[in-house]
Amino acid sequence: MAHRKPTIVLVHGAFADGSGFTAIVRRLLADGYPVAAAPNPLRGLSSDAAQVKALLDNIEGPIVLVGHSYGGAVVSAAATGNPEVKALVYLAAFVPETGESVQELVEKFPGSTVGESLKPVPLPGGQVDLYIDPRVFHPHFAGDLPAEEAALFAITQRPATGAALGEPAAGPQAWHTIPTYNLISGADRIIPPAAQEFMAQRSGAKVQIVEGASHLVFVSHPGTTAAFIDRAARENT
Repeated sequence: MAHRKPTIVLVHGAFADGSGFTAIVRRLLADGYPVAAAPNPLRGLSSDAAQVKALLDNIEGPIVLVGHSYGGAVVSAAATGNPEVKALVYLAAFVPETGESVQELVEKFPGSTVGESLKPVPLPGGQVDLYIDPRVFHPHFAGDLPAEEAALFAITQRPATGAALGEPAAGPQAWHTIPTYNLISGADRIIPPAAQEFMAQRSGAKVQIVEGASHLVFVSHPGTTAAFIDRAARENT
């Protein structure tokens, strides 16, 4: 019987949606991987993780779970207790310890422009949706993409609630027990590279740094990103 390749499950972060993964999905499918792009509601860390966990529980066979940005915090919780998740891949992502929020981590090192980039939209009940202001989306979020492409991502971005970004990670984090890989974007203006390196070192991850890459490293460097995911799959399944 031929070796069965794991399913690659992709989890987007805040200010994005699953369509950003299109270029790497094409490459992974061409390499014979089953792929799923998990919807991430961006409403609250624990509830978002529960929704991704439900999807994982309904996938047969081994899984390589990939998270971008805030999606890294989601996968860290969602994979806990699932023996089919063989590797965690973080793409310019948050890798929180229990009790840490992404807001806390982004402020841990200097260099992030996220605070000055946010455009709040008040919601009923006192909550707030947060967007990246389209006027700064290109230089702050997607600096290594053509301006026209960055403008499309700015238009189609999905907001995260302030509560989601401020909610501390609860319970055991899966990176303590599952092999971990971090693709670090070397010119990131959202999660400073120093913060990414700190989280990667703490988790004992295998690391690759993409010099000059923006926060949307998987869009600007799809070949590198797909190869990194493939490496995690080959080394653990």
